[in-house]
Amino acid sequence: MNDVLRLRPGYALRRAANAMMSELARRLGTIDLRIAEASVLLLIDRREDVTASEIGRILDIQRANMVPLLGRLEAAGLIERRPIDGKSQAVLLTESGRRRRAQADAITTQFEDDLMARIDPAHRDHLIPALGALWRAD
Repeated sequence: MNDVLRLRPGYALRRAANAMMSELARRLGTIDLRIAEASVLLLIDRREDVTASEIGRILDIQRANMVPLLGRLEAAGLIERRPIDGKSQAVLLTESGRRRRAQADAITTQFEDDLMARIDPAHRDHLIPALGALWRAD
C-alpha cells in the first residue's frame, strides 16, 4: 500500500521527531535521566545565575511541569538552589550533577553524531537552519 502521508512534510517531521526522541530517551535512560532532565543539566552547566523561570522559558517548559522536574533533580542530588537576591534562587549543579551532566553530554553528542550520519552529506549543512526556520517561525 502506498503511504501518501509520507509525502507530507508535517507528518514526516513528526515521525522523525518521535523516532529520534524515543532513541535519545532510551540512551539517556541508561544513566537514569529523562530528556528534559538532561536538558536542564546541560543548560545550567557552569552557570551560577540561572533561575527556574529562565530554564522553563528557554526549554519551553510550563511552570507546573518545572516544579516536579527540578524536584526530581534535587532529590537525586544533581542540583541545588542558592539565593541570588531577595527573591530569586539560582539552580546549580552539584558535584554529582556535574558528573551526570558529563555523561549526558557524551550520550547526546554521540546521539547527534549518529543522527547526522543518517542524513545525506549534501543535506547536513541545511538541516539545522531548516529545522530552526520551522520552530522559530513567528
